[in-house]
Amino acid sequence: MLIDLLAAASTEAPAAAFGFKEALEQGGAIAYSILAVLVIMSVGSFYIMITKLLEQSKIMRQYKNVRANFWRANTLSEGASKLEKNSAWRQVVDDALAAEAQHSKMTDSLEAHDWMHGSLARSEASINSRLAGGLPFLATVGATAPFVGLLGTVIGIYRAMIGIAISGSGSIDKVAGPVGEALIMTAIGLLVAVPAVLAYNWLQARNKRISELLSGFSTDILANLTSRGAVKPAVVTKTSTAAKPAAPAAKA
Repeated sequence: MLIDLLAAASTEAPAAAFGFKEALEQGGAIAYSILAVLVIMSVGSFYIMITKLLEQSKIMRQYKNVRANFWRANTLSEGASKLEKNSAWRQVVDDALAAEAQHSKMTDSLEAHDWMHGSLARSEASINSRLAGGLPFLATVGATAPFVGLLGTVIGIYRAMIGIAISGSGSIDKVAGPVGEALIMTAIGLLVAVPAVLAYNWLQARNKRISELLSGFSTDILANLTSRGAVKPAVVTKTSTAAKPAAPAAKA
């Protein structure tokens, strides 16, 4: 009797190992390829999230300097010198001054105004385009990552069906690995897509706010140029939130 029990125990199949690694190993090259694509999407998404957030924060921080110091200057050239080089706000001012220097070639005053207005619009458009860089990647990841994960799901379920057909039975040890792989790929696809979608919407909203500030700033610059420094926006002091009109500045 004891000999029969030992013989039966020796012929039992080893217990199947289940887990993330085992599921990937069962999926083979296809599962590893899908996982690699999702990892690249995730890393790229977080890289864009961080870099765009830092870029936006820098522009918003520079805007505080514009409000505090720029319009206190006597001329636009003097105010531009107080702004950081290569900043969005400095670019708008420099483009405006360059347009003003070229408008004398226009024979009609209306054409000169349109020239300066168009130059400022192009400056805004270039800044907004730079701020929007990378966001299409987030939108693409948010839209496609679930389907990439779904591809792994489909393949995993297909492998489970093949296992059932070959074995002739739907025992749990035949389908648990492939089905587990399928569920894992679906979860990873969602984990990659959801942060990308949330980041895209949030960064887009911040870009919209920066675009509004740029539009207002360029309008003030144009009004200052066309009025020869007579028109300037109100300046908010550091000790008070009340806006005080800035003194008229001489023509740049």
